[in-house]
Amino acid sequence: MTLQSIELDPGTAPAATVIILHGLGADGTDFLPVADEIDLRGIGPVRWVFPRAPVRPVTINGGQPMRAWYDILGTDLVRREDEAGLRDAYAQVHGLLEREVARGVAARRIVLAGFSQGCAITLGAGLRYGQRLAGLAGMSGYMPLAATFEAERAAANRATPVFLAHGRNDGVVPLARGVAARDLMLAQGQAVEWHEYPMEHSVCIEEIRALQAWLLRVLG
Repeated sequence: MTLQSIELDPGTAPAATVIILHGLGADGTDFLPVADEIDLRGIGPVRWVFPRAPVRPVTINGGQPMRAWYDILGTDLVRREDEAGLRDAYAQVHGLLEREVARGVAARRIVLAGFSQGCAITLGAGLRYGQRLAGLAGMSGYMPLAATFEAERAAANRATPVFLAHGRNDGVVPLARGVAARDLMLAQGQAVEWHEYPMEHSVCIEEIRALQAWLLRVLG
């Protein structure tokens, strides 16, 4: 299935593409303001892509249908994972990446980013993608299917830089889950830039400024 997407197109051939995956129950429009806050003029025209997750019943929310990259089966995000849903989302995001390449943006000029569930898919799909990406940026999320991370990590993205940010007071995805993702990647030689902030399950302006600086480096 092709994902619906909202795009901000620069009106000319883009020098890079930034894809941002939203969180559970949200929508592609949630991160439109981020594109206004981040100034990437230093690297040339940028295409911003904001995919919309499919609508599906979410177990932890009483089966209520909402936009979700995969099902959340319970509060234990380690032992009760929707592996089939995760892998389906990985394939859909790989399709988005392939579409950008087909549209003329080399994989090395694409950054994949995400918040919460979108962060989980960013890490899971991005590190399994067969072409080298410019970078992966995860906000307030965790590493899904962590037990298979090393075996399934694509050789092409073993040196891809990763930006991770998390709120110290996050009651939805605890800080410890973000730290665990960071430590897992560092142990396997992944280059990770880590930031934490005095916030809950959200995004702050300091985080956006740090993300902008990182994007300018990896796309510069």
